[in-house]
Amino acid sequence: MGSSTPQLVILVFFTTFLSSTPSHNAAHGYSYSNDTTAGKCGLVDPPAPPPPPLQPSDFLNMRQYQAYLVIQAFKATITCDPKHVTASWVGSRPCHYAGFFCAAPPDSKNTPTVASVDFNGFHLCAPSLAGFIDRLPDLALFHANSNNFSGPVPDLTRLPYLYELDLSNNKHSGAFPAAVLPLGNQLAFLDLRFNAFSGAVPGSVFLLSLDVLFLNNNRFRQRLPAELWSSPAPYLTLANNGFTGPIPSSIGNASSVLREVLLLNNRLTGCLPYEIGLLRNATVFDVGGNLLTGPMPLSFGCLVRLEQLNLAGNLLYGPVPDAVCWLGWVGSLANLSLSENFFTSIGPSCWWLLRRGVLDVRRNCIPGFPDQRPVAECVHFFSFPKFCPFLPSIPCAHFPDWPFKRAAAAVANGEAPLPPKKNYVGYSALHNRPGY
Repeated sequence: MGSSTPQLVILVFFTTFLSSTPSHNAAHGYSYSNDTTAGKCGLVDPPAPPPPPLQPSDFLNMRQYQAYLVIQAFKATITCDPKHVTASWVGSRPCHYAGFFCAAPPDSKNTPTVASVDFNGFHLCAPSLAGFIDRLPDLALFHANSNNFSGPVPDLTRLPYLYELDLSNNKHSGAFPAAVLPLGNQLAFLDLRFNAFSGAVPGSVFLLSLDVLFLNNNRFRQRLPAELWSSPAPYLTLANNGFTGPIPSSIGNASSVLREVLLLNNRLTGCLPYEIGLLRNATVFDVGGNLLTGPMPLSFGCLVRLEQLNLAGNLLYGPVPDAVCWLGWVGSLANLSLSENFFTSIGPSCWWLLRRGVLDVRRNCIPGFPDQRPVAECVHFFSFPKFCPFLPSIPCAHFPDWPFKRAAAAVANGEAPLPPKKNYVGYSALHNRPGY
């Protein structure tokens, strides 16, 4: 018994030492466990290996696989994504990614692929679109309103189906993007508003076969191009830039085309051309906030489809023609803004428009009217020579449907309601929200 006591003491000491000493394996990232369940074996599982790269066979067709590669390359350049849009840009079904839509291109009607990209309102940030939209060969529509894209517009000549391009409300700058010019007859919708493009707009832009052209809220500085009224676009919005010079009288060449013309808040000068009155299909004509001068042409009384006429904030003078106010009776005129000019009187029909709130003649030189310019300011203005001619004829007066006496009588007698307020394409473009 006495000889076994030292051995017992040594065994107890050795056991205690082992229990209080970290194991060699634990020091290298492993640990033992009392759990002996099958599959664990006392070890923490290492991280799962990444999935293998997607292969062409994982996709519905090769075009979708190629689009996938382009999208993933672009995704790697995105520096901000506040709505976590790109989290959906995974997997072998790019047609299900947020912002991407698929259709079969004309040359392969059984092969759906990425045909439309709609990033409106995503607020994504990327230094460039090069290597993205120009590498989606079946792209027909690209809408990217309200993002933070910048850099030059890439070469788009390899996109034979592209007909709508919306780069509005981004961070693009520099000269007008010449990349759109070779698109010729295929582009129908071009929206570059709310960027920082500057310099001149090439005249050839107005020869493109566009239905809509929005260039407003940039930094363009030039005289209105001579080709402007050769544009086939019914909707032209050049507002809030630095365009200068007179309105070309060739505007009469667009008499059957123009629907909405917005040239407000530029630096236009000269007289209002008589030919504006030939725009028989125009519903909106807005040149407010310029430096235009002269009397209002009587030809404006021929704008029988006009609903919005804004001449406010110019240097116009003389009487407000009764023929123009008559449009509020016989036509669709819902707003006639003439404030901040130097008009001196109004025609008899204009009084009815005043009572209805259609006509605004504040800050003019009309004797006896409230809220007019100071007399001294009016006297000073009229002390300088005036050079704009006044043409007394009304070119449409012989038309059998002018004035629309039947329509006028119906409105005056309360038999027909006033025309409802409408949403206008051009005015919608003056807001930098997604869509137009």
